[in-house]
Amino acid sequence: MSGLRRPGDGQEHAPLPEEVQARLGKRLDDVAKILAGALVTVAGVMTALGLTSDVVFVALNNESWPIYVASLCAILAIVCSIVALLMRPTRRGNLWETGVLILGVIFYMVALSVAVVGAAKAAGGNGRPSIIDVSLTGPRSDPRLRFGVHADGVDTWASIEVYAYAVDVEGEPLKPSVEFFRSNLRPNDRGVIEHRVDTPVTIPARAWGIAINAVAANGSDVCETRAERGPTCVVIQLH
Repeated sequence: MSGLRRPGDGQEHAPLPEEVQARLGKRLDDVAKILAGALVTVAGVMTALGLTSDVVFVALNNESWPIYVASLCAILAIVCSIVALLMRPTRRGNLWETGVLILGVIFYMVALSVAVVGAAKAAGGNGRPSIIDVSLTGPRSDPRLRFGVHADGVDTWASIEVYAYAVDVEGEPLKPSVEFFRSNLRPNDRGVIEHRVDTPVTIPARAWGIAINAVAANGSDVCETRAERGPTCVVIQLH
């Protein structure tokens, strides 16, 4: 009788429904743990694209919506992963966990996509110009005006209008107006404008100062504006 095989010998027993659900639940938990790193991953993508802390503060100050949306979606993805981890590995629980994880993956992908847009927008400078290295050298009878204009993230079709003119003590243009320099600067293939100005100027006796304005394409030319694409304004006071 010892040589006879009993039914079921040498065969693996079929897994019980509870075991199947437990295994499925473990796999879903692994996915949830990976999804929990969404915020770190999104932050890493932003950093890799050049979104440093300084640029983040500028973007937040300018109320850059992609930064807020990416952060919110990443947090929601983490919340979904935590909720999924807390669900019991039952048949109904696994169904709910799957749905929550799908929702978390959607938030995760949206966060990554918007993070790329936000990083490109914030790190690109938004096309706003900067006026740098401003100087007025030489005697008042024969001075030279020198300054530089820099802008990045400028659309290839756009231009930056730069002009310098004499102003009175109130900061208003002289009448009749006296302009020392005016030019429309176009960006290179990378959307960057880098221009140096070195020009002689003839300053009227009634001038109080020299104003230099750099205005972005489709932007306001009012120096006190609160618009996102406001101009850059510099005034040199004459002694």
